[in-house]
Amino acid sequence: MPSRADRLQPVVDLAEEKAEDAVRVLATQQRALADAEHQLVELRRYRNEYAEMPDGIGIAALLNRQQFLQKIDMAIVQQLGEVQRREQALEHARGLWTDARGRAKALDSVTTKYREQERKSDDRREQAQADERSQYRRNPRSEA
Repeated sequence: MPSRADRLQPVVDLAEEKAEDAVRVLATQQRALADAEHQLVELRRYRNEYAEMPDGIGIAALLNRQQFLQKIDMAIVQQLGEVQRREQALEHARGLWTDARGRAKALDSVTTKYREQERKSDDRREQAQADERSQYRRNPRSEA
């Protein structure tokens, strides 16, 4: 008959798989946030470089420049929103990972405790059997 620890092992394995999946999702979210932050930095850098370029000669060139800067500013605002969404997704993934890891550790701890209890029980049983055999050898039943 399988022990309690053996019966619980598939649950432990599943919890560990979920924790590993959560780590992968967390890593993906971290990369996505880093990419979004990098893109935001690049947009700001590009806007600053474009704004520092010498002005055009005519009014049309000046208007085109202002319109283009406004478009870049809008892209920056959108990218800020993307960074915020990525930060929220990362925090959510971190929470899921923390929960999954905690669950896996708790189940592993319970399984370890069960195995230790089973080992102690086996040791006591073996000791009792050894004591019984020793007692039998000392006092053979010669009553007949």
